[in-house]
Amino acid sequence: MSDDSFIREVNEEIRREQAQALWDRFGPALLGLAILVVVGTAAVVGYRYWDETRANRSGDAFSAALKLANDGKNDEAIAALDQLEKDGYGAYPLLARMRGATVKADKGDVDAAVKDFDAVAADSAIPAGIRDIARLRAALLLVDHGSFADVSSRVEALTADTNPLRSSAREALGLAAWKEGKSADALKLFDQISSDDGAPRNVRQRAQLMAELIRGSGDAS
Repeated sequence: MSDDSFIREVNEEIRREQAQALWDRFGPALLGLAILVVVGTAAVVGYRYWDETRANRSGDAFSAALKLANDGKNDEAIAALDQLEKDGYGAYPLLARMRGATVKADKGDVDAAVKDFDAVAADSAIPAGIRDIARLRAALLLVDHGSFADVSSRVEALTADTNPLRSSAREALGLAAWKEGKSADALKLFDQISSDDGAPRNVRQRAQLMAELIRGSGDAS
């Protein structure tokens, strides 16, 4: 055997011994890490499937409830939405809660609808933006079925210049004021809407018409 062959065999043996030593030292840990990666990946995939399945099931139930409402089957729609509120997943319980209140209003049960919207508005676990929408929805119902004080108690805080719902809140408050003969207050609110470049065009147009109506009647003098 030549010296080169002998040295090569010795080097290979040393490398094998080093590799074995490394495996003996780190192999079990690397194997355990690999198992954790596989198990973790399977868990993530499984959770996503479970999550999507529950969301899809709730989405289908919500769509079915909306169809019942659109078909005029209000009582059945309310029952379906109540059930979805109890066992739905993700955002669907809250959507069901809000839509259920709307269906109650559509069937003429305004008191129950306002109560439901007020409950959403008072629920601190719900995002502030949704709570404000619930306040506005209750106020809009109360324009025709309540007093100026009822409307004001729900949307006065929403009329601030920085609130994204200010135009609709001012419109509701203006209509309630006009109905109670508070024409000057109503005119002020409608003028605020008309001069607000951030107000939706249709809301501004309605406000301009109401302002012209009030001025034409002479009630604001």
